[in-house]
Amino acid sequence: MPRRTATMLASTLMLIALLCAGVFLPVPYAEMSPGPTVNTLSDHDGEPVLQISGRKTYPTDGNLNMTTVRVTSPDYRMNLVEAVYGWLAHDDKIVPHDTLYPNGKTEQQSSQENAEEFSQSQESAKVAALKELGVPVRSWVIVSTVVKGTPAQGRLHAGDVIKAVDGTAVKEPADVAKLVTRHKPGQDVVFTIVPAKDQAAAEKAHRTATATKDVTITTAQSDDGGAKRAVVGISAGTDHTFPFTIDIKLADVGGPSAGLMFALGIYDKLTPGSLTGGKFVAGTGTIDDDGKVGPIGGVELKTIGARDKGARYFLTPADNCAAAAQDPPSGLTLVKVGTIGDALGALKDIRSGKTADLPTCTAKG
Repeated sequence: MPRRTATMLASTLMLIALLCAGVFLPVPYAEMSPGPTVNTLSDHDGEPVLQISGRKTYPTDGNLNMTTVRVTSPDYRMNLVEAVYGWLAHDDKIVPHDTLYPNGKTEQQSSQENAEEFSQSQESAKVAALKELGVPVRSWVIVSTVVKGTPAQGRLHAGDVIKAVDGTAVKEPADVAKLVTRHKPGQDVVFTIVPAKDQAAAEKAHRTATATKDVTITTAQSDDGGAKRAVVGISAGTDHTFPFTIDIKLADVGGPSAGLMFALGIYDKLTPGSLTGGKFVAGTGTIDDDGKVGPIGGVELKTIGARDKGARYFLTPADNCAAAAQDPPSGLTLVKVGTIGDALGALKDIRSGKTADLPTCTAKG
């Protein structure tokens, strides 16, 4: 065989081997890409995203779009070819698998965590919007989850209202951990609660549950590898009673990042006029009960998804501004917001055409 032919054959075989290795060789990376965007003021899958009853609502127009990021599943194993293609693609982002799914998190665990965060974001969005409107909302601390195999299992239940720990009144979820960790592992802690079933019955009757009971639990030692602190095996959260019904109908979305846009959509529907003035505004950001906007992941991809759908303005959490401004999509104005009040002020400028007054994002924040 001529040397030239042999060289070409060897090179071809080597190329084939490299391609095969690239296709079959898994790499520890995951892919993020722009996901769907949904107008919170409109319909999705044939029904309104925001459904309010028991309170007067007003017509809206324009767009207040929440944005999402699509990610590969925890069980998906990317190959080398896909990773290289993703690195070269402008609209995708390749990140270490453990960044999205630390400690070997499974598909089920990830889905459950995302669903819980999404549910909490909806509650906080409702509270933040109503507080901004001056509508009173009753709130209390509850048991949000009970960890299987811990001292609290069978003693406390999700939905139980925590009134006090060791006789000290509980005002916010963080108080529970502070009071429990005053103990040493093996010591007793007393929870004063309203059982979930009694609370539900009281709410159904439109009254406040008053009957409480004490539950004594022997603490265990935490197994998180840190300090030897006392735990009972619960996480605490906040529940609310609203003076009218607000339902958010949006399936197949997880995580807390739609909170700001849900809050703005609720505010718009409960007030005369249009928040956007007919403009296409998108955005992202967590929100807490007091209306503070928090940062999210994948902001660069969300801006791309928003602009592709036609958005001209993007409400950006202040802590995400620097990242978002590194390479913003053409024609999209990044508006810096830190609270729901900031967002409402920006929307006022947008609908009035005073866009020069907008607090925009820069590479410095």
